[in-house]
Amino acid sequence: QVHLVESGGGLVQAGGSLRLSCAASGRTFSFYAMGWFRQAPGKEREFVAAIKWRIGNTYYADSVKGRFTISRDNVKNTLYLQMNSLKPEDTAVYYCAAATAPGILSRQYDYGYWGQGTQVTVSS
Repeated sequence: QVHLVESGGGLVQAGGSLRLSCAASGRTFSFYAMGWFRQAPGKEREFVAAIKWRIGNTYYADSVKGRFTISRDNVKNTLYLQMNSLKPEDTAVYYCAAATAPGILSRQYDYGYWGQGTQVTVSS
């Protein structure tokens, strides 16, 4: 079993920065990839970024390229999302997720484990 806990969300002004963390416990040795998704009110959950756990390849949604950076510490079993130049449209609940098998990393259904989410609010 795997347990994921996000932290680091909050309220920030447009142009500001936040760093989200996701602490993983359990059978993390089986992780193929971890990712971040977000869901704004009235909208479908969307892909933000993903990283292959062992090799470190990263993938980003076009909307966050150049502004967000995903990283991981595989000793601490922690996933991070550094968010810079935040925009009001980044406001959403952010979820971290873990996949245990190869798949399409931008597709939420290929992730088997999810955190509870952390709220990010960007004011204009």
